[in-house]
Amino acid sequence: MTHRRLMLIAALLGAATAYYSFDLGRYLSLDYFKSQQAVIETWRAAQPAKAALLFFLAYVAVTGLSLPGAAAMTLAGGAVFGLLWGVVLVSFASTAGATLAFLAARFLLRDWVQQRFGERLRAINEGIAREGGFYLFTLRLVPVFPFFVINLLMGLTAIRTLTFYWVSQVGMLLGTIVYVNAGTQLAQIESLSGILSPALVGSFALLGVFPLIAKKFTEHLQMKKVYAGWTKPRRFDRNLVVIGGGSAGLVTAYIAAAVKAKVTLVEKHQLGGDCLNTGCVPSKALIRSAKLLSHLRRSREFGIREARAGFDFAEVMERVQSVIKTVAPHDSAQRYTELGVDVVEGTAKIVSPWEVEITRTGGTTQRLTTRAIVIAAGARPFVPPIPGIAEAGYLTSDTVWNLRQLPRRLVVLGGGPIGSELTQAFARLGAQVTQVEMAPRILLREDPDVSELVAQRFRAEGIAVLVDHKAKQFTVENGEKILIAEHEGRDVRIPFDGLLVAVGRVANLAGYGLEELGIATGRTVDVNEFLQTSFPNIYAAGDVAGPYQFTHTAAHQAWYAAVNALFDPFKKFRADYAVIPWATFVDPEAARVGLNEIEAKERAIPYEATVYGIDDLDRAIADGEAHGFVKVLTVPGKDKILGVTIVGEHAGDLIAEYVLAMRQGIGLNKILGTIHIYPTMAEANKYAAGAWKKAHAPQRLLQWVQRFHAWRRG
Repeated sequence: MTHRRLMLIAALLGAATAYYSFDLGRYLSLDYFKSQQAVIETWRAAQPAKAALLFFLAYVAVTGLSLPGAAAMTLAGGAVFGLLWGVVLVSFASTAGATLAFLAARFLLRDWVQQRFGERLRAINEGIAREGGFYLFTLRLVPVFPFFVINLLMGLTAIRTLTFYWVSQVGMLLGTIVYVNAGTQLAQIESLSGILSPALVGSFALLGVFPLIAKKFTEHLQMKKVYAGWTKPRRFDRNLVVIGGGSAGLVTAYIAAAVKAKVTLVEKHQLGGDCLNTGCVPSKALIRSAKLLSHLRRSREFGIREARAGFDFAEVMERVQSVIKTVAPHDSAQRYTELGVDVVEGTAKIVSPWEVEITRTGGTTQRLTTRAIVIAAGARPFVPPIPGIAEAGYLTSDTVWNLRQLPRRLVVLGGGPIGSELTQAFARLGAQVTQVEMAPRILLREDPDVSELVAQRFRAEGIAVLVDHKAKQFTVENGEKILIAEHEGRDVRIPFDGLLVAVGRVANLAGYGLEELGIATGRTVDVNEFLQTSFPNIYAAGDVAGPYQFTHTAAHQAWYAAVNALFDPFKKFRADYAVIPWATFVDPEAARVGLNEIEAKERAIPYEATVYGIDDLDRAIADGEAHGFVKVLTVPGKDKILGVTIVGEHAGDLIAEYVLAMRQGIGLNKILGTIHIYPTMAEANKYAAGAWKKAHAPQRLLQWVQRFHAWRRG
């Protein structure tokens, strides 16, 4: 492929060199055609077929090579062949040449452009794939845009070749007719600029704007169809009603209040959602207590002969509740009321595109009319329908916080982030934990080396990690609970006292009026890039919308949902998922942003992987945490970061530097040139950049420098 590219580049350079070296452009000027018009017309009359073929091929060559002269040739076509045949020849020749230029740009440059700027161009690529023909047609109608530039730029996008061809054929037809018709009066034309009067340019511009107007009109008709049968209120009680008081709902309401909109936030249970009450906050509080115990058990590693801790599991769980209560005021009804949000405790149901019925906790009901609605109802733990699971009894990440007695033998069903975090925490608190995962490894979304490092630590701490084990049935035999799992075609019996189900979460879709309104849903609410549902004034954000189920992405989406809901149709923004980080708070922590090796290979994205082992880091050695690594994926030969995975102490904090770098387009060279305090864990980021730099050192230049220093020594 590289050989073919070089051959094509050489051919193009040769043609361009010949064109300018021999001043071939003088034969494509308006003056030349006018001076030779009689001779050319005589030759055409004598050999019409040959003249038409040569003109066609010459026109294709000029447009295919993006050389100047196409406009003059179009005029000549009208003068020599007349309006009908001139239009036919020029129309097909110009489209064929444009398609050749399009294909040349695609062959030579598209892969390079997409590799280098692929993430930034993702939204453009998606838009071109969806509406590329429409935008190309608009550009073809307006002669203000040089057609050769359009040909080349379109070649760098994902638009289909066939679409490019037929849209160009149709889109350039009007302009072709105007030029060819002008060419029939070639003797009266003094310059190319004389063809396009201001009135004619204005007419073309209006033609270009027409598709945009048509699109808006079509959207208007579609909206009328969507809202058919519903009566829109003349006035509204609220600018916005937000359903759900988790991360997405709270941030949406906060933004609305900050811009002085009248907003009502409805929450049926507890403000703060899963993150505060059953997710992030309680799990991290539990993990912190468990980690303290693990350090005490490792006391000899720190030169302390013996260290013990007496503790009561119930008191640990009470501390978890205390932490929740301490954080809760940040998400309290009082705080948001003071910010200007109308906070209502109750359930909400959308009864029309502009009406929400609220049933308050006391039983009273209220209907509010609103210009826009944001659904931020969150998600709940998924419990698989395994035979006997209800009879055996189970806990989820929602209910586990009610425990006050530690199960002696605990089975954790699931090897994802939630299951893995709670597996290690309960094991460190003294439970005999068996983690059961049907996939070949735990933490399946991470690279295999990450999974293996975490699994090794789990097993070293006494956890039974059973991968490739599919839960088939739960039974109770002689008062003992047993999980029957299938492994390599045979049944494995796993006795237990407590069961924690952590196999994923499902969006809360029922009870909000979605089905009654016909709002499309799957595993989540179906939304477009603006987070709009099938009703443009109804939005969804957070876990209920996907594609990520993280508190920070819910808050990120909330900004788009709030701004779009309040300011559409004047302005709206596409949700940007270009740089989304996350972390799993096991020990060692696993954090990631951008691509990992699995995703890069699945998407056939070329990359280089640079790995720095944290076991070599001074601070990690001093802290007794010399394990893990920083893995950076970059564009081959470049310092542009495609993704980063960090496994080790405080990985969730260390990843922030790379999140900023990717968001702001900062490469490894600048990270290497940034001073990091010694001794800190953050130096691992700099050393990873140093490892990349070492691998890309200019060896030939260094050889010359070596000779230079040898010469200076005499």
